[in-house]
Amino acid sequence: MATAREIMTSDVTCIGAQDSVLDAAKKMTELGVGALPICGTDDKLKGMLTDRDIVVKVLGAGKDPAECRAGDLAQGEAVTIGADDDAAEILRTMTEHRVRRLPVIDGHTLVGIVAQADVARALPDPQVGDLLQALSTD
Repeated sequence: MATAREIMTSDVTCIGAQDSVLDAAKKMTELGVGALPICGTDDKLKGMLTDRDIVVKVLGAGKDPAECRAGDLAQGEAVTIGADDDAAEILRTMTEHRVRRLPVIDGHTLVGIVAQADVARALPDPQVGDLLQALSTD
């Protein structure tokens, strides 16, 4: 079975915890992505920032995205997956934590991101259906 390292997107760009949410939104637009890992000055993963976080927690709350820091939106420890974990473990982690993207860690280093679509391509059809159902149910 495929590992996270084999199916992940390895070209990952972080947003610094001290960078503004506005800078994060610009970077998302430039890269064509809907989420960015938040990294601290120590280059360690602090969390994930999604386009939905920006809309709901910043714009919807009437905050100024130029003044709000990306690190302020990090919600505790990020859910991650090991680079050598297999697709079944990725599926279990995504389902358990109801997340669509998982940062991939090798030791303490961020090496990539596994998205729901990456897992869908790597799993047999019945398991893909289970993943989509678990992530789509509120």
